[in-house]
Amino acid sequence: MPADETSSPGAPTHAAYDAVIVGGGHNGLVAAAYLARAGQSVLVLERLGGTGGAAVSTRPFHGIDARLSRYSYLVSLLPQKIVRELGLDFAVRKRTVSSYTPALRGGRPTGLLVGGDGTRDSFAALTGDGREYEAWERFYRMTGRVAERVFPTLTEPLPAREELRARVADAHAWSMLFEEPIGVAVEENFADDLVRGVVLTDALIGTFADAHDPSLLQNRCFLYHVIGNSTGDWDVPVGGMGALTDALADAARASGAEIRMLHEATRIETDGTRAEVTVRAPGGEHTVGARRVLVNASPQALAALLGEEPPAPAEGAQLKVNMLLTRLPRLRDRSVDPHQAFAGTFHIAEGYEQLATAYREAAAGHLPGAPPSEIYCHSLTDPSILGPGLAARGYQTLTLFGLHTPARLFTADNEAARTALLDATLAELDAHLEEPISDCLAIDAEGRPCIEAKTPLDLERDLMLPGGHIFHRDLSFPYATEETGRWGVETAHANVLLCGAGAVRGGGVSGVPGHNAAMAALGR
Repeated sequence: MPADETSSPGAPTHAAYDAVIVGGGHNGLVAAAYLARAGQSVLVLERLGGTGGAAVSTRPFHGIDARLSRYSYLVSLLPQKIVRELGLDFAVRKRTVSSYTPALRGGRPTGLLVGGDGTRDSFAALTGDGREYEAWERFYRMTGRVAERVFPTLTEPLPAREELRARVADAHAWSMLFEEPIGVAVEENFADDLVRGVVLTDALIGTFADAHDPSLLQNRCFLYHVIGNSTGDWDVPVGGMGALTDALADAARASGAEIRMLHEATRIETDGTRAEVTVRAPGGEHTVGARRVLVNASPQALAALLGEEPPAPAEGAQLKVNMLLTRLPRLRDRSVDPHQAFAGTFHIAEGYEQLATAYREAAAGHLPGAPPSEIYCHSLTDPSILGPGLAARGYQTLTLFGLHTPARLFTADNEAARTALLDATLAELDAHLEEPISDCLAIDAEGRPCIEAKTPLDLERDLMLPGGHIFHRDLSFPYATEETGRWGVETAHANVLLCGAGAVRGGGVSGVPGHNAAMAALGR
C-alpha cells in the first residue's frame, strides 16, 4: 500500500483521537472506515510495514510474478452489506466446481465431482445408485435454509439463544447443528464413507476436533462454513486477498482515518472513560490518548496490553502450503480433466474414517500417517494473480490446507516436523496423480522449487496468531450468553472493544467483528 500523509511510518498528527485501533488487519480497517465515515477521528496502529494482517497478497517466490493469497485465501463470510456501505472496489468470483475428491474403488481410480450438471451422475458412479445424491440435496437444502436465517444476524446485535432458535424455525435442523455432535447428522444422513468425509471437512477447517466431540466445537466450525452470505459459497477474491485489504485501507483513508505502520501498541491504560495507548515506533516510544480503543488482535494480546490475566491458551491445527506449478498434474482418474478437478476444493485423505484416524493419531501426539488436506487452484478462477507471461505459459497456483496437525506436534522441532508433514501430505496427493507434484513445481529465480509450508508455530511467529490458531480461539455459536455483551465485542472495560477474530462471531475473512465493534463504539 503506498504511503501518504495518512498512511505512513511517521508520527500520528494528534495527541488524542476518538478511536485508536490496535492492528491494521481487515477487521481493524473495517472498523476504521465505519468510524471515520461517522465523523470520528481515528488512528490505526499497525506493527508491521503494511496493512492486511493474514488477508494479504504477496509474491513469495523470488523473481516470480505470481501474487498469492499467502495466508487466508477464500471469501464466504464477508457480508455484501459491508462491501456496499463502505463502497469497496472489491469483487469475488464463483468457482465453477464445488469440490472433487479422488478415490480408489475396487483398485480402480475414481472420484466424486460436486458442482455442475454432472453431480448426480458422479454420485451414482461412485456409490452405485442415487440415494447418496438425494441425501446430499436434502441435507444442503436444510443448511441453506439455516444460512438464510442466521447469516443476516451476524451484523445485528447478538440474539438470545432462544431468539435465534425461533429464527431458524426448524427443530430438527437446530438439533443437528446446535445441540448434538455433527457426526450424528453425518452418519444418519449418509452411508458412503467418502461422502461422509466430504461433508465433515467443513467442521474441521482450522479446528482440531472429532466428529463426535461433546464440546460441539466441530459444530460451531461447520456452521460458519455453511452460512456465508446466506449460501455457504466460498468464492475467490479477484486480485487476491490483498485486493480486499487494500480496498479497506483506501476506504478508511478516504474517510479521514490515519494509518501508522511500524507502530506497535505495547500498553493500554483506561479508566473506562478515557484511555492512553503506549506505542513503540521508529522515532521512539510515545503515548496517544483515545476515547475508545478497538483491539484488532487476539484475546491473548488484548490481555497482555491491559496487563490482565490471559485467557486459556489457543492452539492452531493446520498446515498451509503455497505452490506455483508450470502445469496442473495429470490425474489417475481419467474421467475428469485436471482443470475441472482443481477448479474447486480438491480433497485428499478425507474419507470419514481417514479423518477419524488422523485425529486420533494427532491427539496421541503423532503426525497423522495419512495427513488430510484440501487444495485450491485460485488461478483457474482468477488468472489475474499471475503475470501475463506465466498465465500464457499455463502456470497455475495451488494452495493446500492441511487438517489435524495441532501446534503441539511441532514444539520439539518445528523444522523437522514441518518437513516430515509436508512430505507425507504430498505423498497422499501423489497417490492420485499420474506424475509426482514435484515434477510440476515451477523454479524461482534462485533455482529453488516454488513451494512454501507454514505450521501453526510459523503462523504464530509471522502473524502473532496465538498458537497459530487462525480464528484466534475456539469459535462460538452466534448467540448471546452470560459472558457476551450486546454486540459480542465488549470487554470488562467500557471503552475497550475487541474487534479481531476472537470476538463472538469472529473468524474467517468477514469484517463482522470490525463492523460490530464500530457499531458498539457508535452506540448503535
